[in-house]
Amino acid sequence: MQIAVLTFDGFNELDSFIAAGILNRMRPQGWNAYITSPTEEVTSMNGVTIRRQRPLAFARDADGVLIGSGIRTREIAADTELLAQLALDPARQLIGAQCSGTLLLAKLGLIGDLPACTDLTTKPWVVEAGVEVIDAPFVAHGNVATAGGCMASQYLAAWIIARGGSLADAEAAIHYVAPVGEKAASVDRALGVIAPFVAEQAAAA
Repeated sequence: MQIAVLTFDGFNELDSFIAAGILNRMRPQGWNAYITSPTEEVTSMNGVTIRRQRPLAFARDADGVLIGSGIRTREIAADTELLAQLALDPARQLIGAQCSGTLLLAKLGLIGDLPACTDLTTKPWVVEAGVEVIDAPFVAHGNVATAGGCMASQYLAAWIIARGGSLADAEAAIHYVAPVGEKAASVDRALGVIAPFVAEQAAAA
């Protein structure tokens, strides 16, 4: 599994780094998650400048794509030329979005009239885009998932691992990053959130 963690200027560090960190627990199995951006460097909402690992075009070929949020998402959502470069395909890719990243999925036409998750700030914009927003941290419909809240990045990462690998792999990854003394509870919570959607897709297949 090769995964693009889409990271735009003004990005939220928690979205990109937590997801990438958890996903890269699968490196022994040949997985790689890369910070993927339209420019060589991007600066976070808190002023942290990083260099991308892969260009935006990588997202078209990746097995999985995660779209994080940021303070410039509304500008990006209005940039039709940039969005056209993504060309994401849920028929062959696992695609997830978090918080304002859900707005980009809506603009790409990958949500339609299905309910989605986002953060409270972004909710009015996503609703304006014609998407029903539910009060939940995570939801998946087939190969497309959305999450709401910065710490929900763990659910997106765990979902991709469970779908591309197994629930046991997801459990191991969450167990590793969970706080000491709370590992069992953290694993139970994360798997409790994603497992119904993984089982649903397995049954459909």
